[in-house]
Amino acid sequence: MKKLLVTGGAGYVGGVVAAHLLEAGHAVTVLDDLSTGVREGVPDGADFVEGRIQDAAKVLDGSYDAVLHFAASSQVGESVARPEKYWRNNVAGTLDLLDAMRDAGVRTLVFSSTAATYGEPAGTPITEDMPTAPTNPYGASKLAVDHMISAECAAHGLSAVSLRYFNVAGAYGRHGERHDPESHLIPLVLQVAQGRRAAISVFGDDYPTPDGTCLRDYIHVADLAEAHLLALDHAHPSPATAPGRDAAHRPSRSGGHLICNLGNGEGFSVRQVVEAAREVTGHPIPVTVEPRRPGDPAVLVASAERARTVLGWRPRRTDLAEIIRDAWTFATSAGKDDA
Repeated sequence: MKKLLVTGGAGYVGGVVAAHLLEAGHAVTVLDDLSTGVREGVPDGADFVEGRIQDAAKVLDGSYDAVLHFAASSQVGESVARPEKYWRNNVAGTLDLLDAMRDAGVRTLVFSSTAATYGEPAGTPITEDMPTAPTNPYGASKLAVDHMISAECAAHGLSAVSLRYFNVAGAYGRHGERHDPESHLIPLVLQVAQGRRAAISVFGDDYPTPDGTCLRDYIHVADLAEAHLLALDHAHPSPATAPGRDAAHRPSRSGGHLICNLGNGEGFSVRQVVEAAREVTGHPIPVTVEPRRPGDPAVLVASAERARTVLGWRPRRTDLAEIIRDAWTFATSAGKDDA
């Protein structure tokens, strides 16, 4: 058992990861200011501290084994309009967290990074050695944190893993997407099925893809959570072999800074998402075609080979209908109960 601090653990991804950590037998403290997360997003069994990343120094002490860091501002459009918020929250806030970890002697970190660090890549699938050229302050702030972590590892012996997500979707029990405003395709499509919006906008249907709409890599949030547990084991392995894994596949402490992409390695088009949602929900889901958005690449698909090879991670929920079905179950139950 490890004692862990999860920053941003009242949010979508942070809450699902915190739930998986508790199920694995770890002791979890969630630190979240509830600016975008919700109190009911904190899983049962976790200790909760309401506060900002800058408050980590009030929580951390030598009894903690590691930090899993999800707390961040994450709206691309807002980052363009208010870049100062992203430098302050994402970059300066993480610097304060690293200071608190160093002072407390906590030398293990798993960081929630993003594929936005790559910007508009020249090709796919995207590998970790491709150039990073973010096109917005959100992606730039996450890349700055990755650089900061690398320097902390080199100078002060931190052992860290950064996980660069592609499109996270689906739900895990009572944990699902509650973004306001919502900008992700699958929950927006499901809002149409619920009657909360009239139609889903498709931005461009003339891309060089099989059906003319953009292709994106979707990863189930529960698969994502499992990758975080493997990343934690890699950076701070338990002395005994984990249940169900033989010694030959037990990760060993690497030290330094490992960066891994997370995706299922397969792209689904916007039209495929809409059609799958129609089948799952039984609703027609009208579509309106709008002009292309500037900067939208035709295809964004991850190579997660490093995560597979180094962490032993294999996504198990790669069926688009299953991802949407879990999101639909959450969308239709949210606000009614916590099941």
